[in-house]
Amino acid sequence: MTYPRTHAAGRRDGTSSRSGGRSAASARPQSPPRRGPAGRRAVLGLLWVGLLLAVTPWWLQTPDDSLRTTTATLTAAGRITGLVAGYLLLVQVLLMSRLPALERRLGAEQLGRWHRDVGVTLLVAVLAHAALTLVGYARLQRQSVLAEVGVLLRDYEDMVGAFAAAGILALLGFTGVRAVRAALPYELWHHLHLSSYLVLLLGFGHQFAHGQQLFRPGPVRTGWIVAYLLVAAALLWGRVVVPLRLNLRHGLRVADVVAESPDTVSIYLTGRHLNRLDVRGGQFLRWRFLTRGCWWQSHPFSLSAAGNDRWLRLTVKVVGRHTADLRELTPGTRVWVAGPFGSFTAESRTRDRALLIAGGSGIGPIRALLEELPPGAALVYRASTPADVLLHRELDWLAEARQTDVWYVVGSRRDPGPRQVMSPEGLRRLVPDLTERDVWLCGPKGMVEATVRALRRAGVPRRQIHLATFEL
Repeated sequence: MTYPRTHAAGRRDGTSSRSGGRSAASARPQSPPRRGPAGRRAVLGLLWVGLLLAVTPWWLQTPDDSLRTTTATLTAAGRITGLVAGYLLLVQVLLMSRLPALERRLGAEQLGRWHRDVGVTLLVAVLAHAALTLVGYARLQRQSVLAEVGVLLRDYEDMVGAFAAAGILALLGFTGVRAVRAALPYELWHHLHLSSYLVLLLGFGHQFAHGQQLFRPGPVRTGWIVAYLLVAAALLWGRVVVPLRLNLRHGLRVADVVAESPDTVSIYLTGRHLNRLDVRGGQFLRWRFLTRGCWWQSHPFSLSAAGNDRWLRLTVKVVGRHTADLRELTPGTRVWVAGPFGSFTAESRTRDRALLIAGGSGIGPIRALLEELPPGAALVYRASTPADVLLHRELDWLAEARQTDVWYVVGSRRDPGPRQVMSPEGLRRLVPDLTERDVWLCGPKGMVEATVRALRRAGVPRRQIHLATFEL
């Protein structure tokens, strides 16, 4: 069933009555976006130039007449795929270094997409390098591939680490399959993913001990060492120095935990100089609550209210053991935070008017974003039951203050009413100028995918659809 914004939507008691610390009526629209195709093209161009520089030494040092036999061709292909794999590994680590310059230029969403694509290509390059090299060397020594594996592990320095690195990459590739990842607890998947940094360490020795273009002292070897040092410095800066400086400056602590529904809580935080925390509505941060049972886990949560100089708020749905523990946080608990991340902000807009679509707890970043968009936006909030509608009073208040049309679409995804409303025709009826608006979308994966398809069929250009992501 669809409710207009004036309907109480069957809310139960327990909704927080707090509203954003910044006056919604006076919230200023953000400046034009800092990120764009030009920035992405510039970074992509630099990455392609780096790949060309990585393989050029092989091209210059491999005469054509050396590739006349099958064995020589296999070993040569093994070497070039090894160079490609080494370079892609550096790129992969750089993309996930949380370097502020990359985040500002590309945004977490673009970085996440590149990280996924580079990861797949890296795995293919590593497996191709291993297979081509083993087969080529086995043919050269006139022995089986298994026998060649034994020789390499026994007689070649750093080869055990190289095999271990390939195994870790294969494991990460397997756990990256959607069905496998969905079956794993987030904490386990995240910690497995962190093992990718071991690949950089384990592969370093093998690459410089046995790489045909790298084991000899010279400009090529020096250039690769410099590349490793620069990536390591970026990783140290983005993952250690920037978060350390942020936390020393702001000293965040839990101020209060408020139940929004039986399975959702809002966590309020206080700290120093919050007016200097450069966070936008819709962005996420990685939160680590320094209390027993929670300190060893870092999870991405968006702010559910625009930043102000008194407090921050995140609204969390209980979906696992860690989020269940967050309900028991006590005031005064210290918080370690990294971020903010993401381009799911008002700065990404390309049109003067906006449509925001939220599902379930995805209303958190949408509600914060609504405060920073120009007046006249429209909001569609999808929920399974009236009890699942969160922050209802705040949304009604914002609807009045920001001249926003709000619809609560409540019901099962199998119910004909919600299915019709969320169809291309239904969305066009709710928002006749749909194709002239930017659309911000946040919610469960299935809902997001179905809604994107409906928006595209309704004629909304892909560049006007903005999706939230929480991996970095």
